[in-house]
Amino acid sequence: MFGLGAQELIIILAIAFFIFGAKRLPELGKSLGQGIRGFKTAMTERPQIEASREVNDQEDVTKK
Repeated sequence: MFGLGAQELIIILAIAFFIFGAKRLPELGKSLGQGIRGFKTAMTERPQIEASREVNDQEDVTKK
């Protein structure tokens, strides 16, 4: 992935555990997941929204 091995990941997780504590880590993971999911949704919906705007603009032009 990023050239990280098992030892590096364990060290990173241990540091995160000590900084944030056991209670906050699941909350942070959930928040991060929701943010990524929202970003992906926004990126896939954007072309659809732009396409619908173009159709509405063309309909407005033909009505005039």
